Amino acid sequence: MTPDELELIRKRQRGRARVMAILLGSLVLLIFAISIAKIQLGMNE
Repeated sequence: MTPDELELIRKRQRGRARVMAILLGSLVLLIFAISIAKIQLGMNE
């Protein structure tokens, strides 16, 4: 493989890694928000 091909592969990997990090972070925030909402609903009863 040429250095240009390797660089292109690395760029794609970095892009995919960013997307996965954003998705994982979003999932964590969603679970956190749902947990907070459930706790608050439980306290109001």
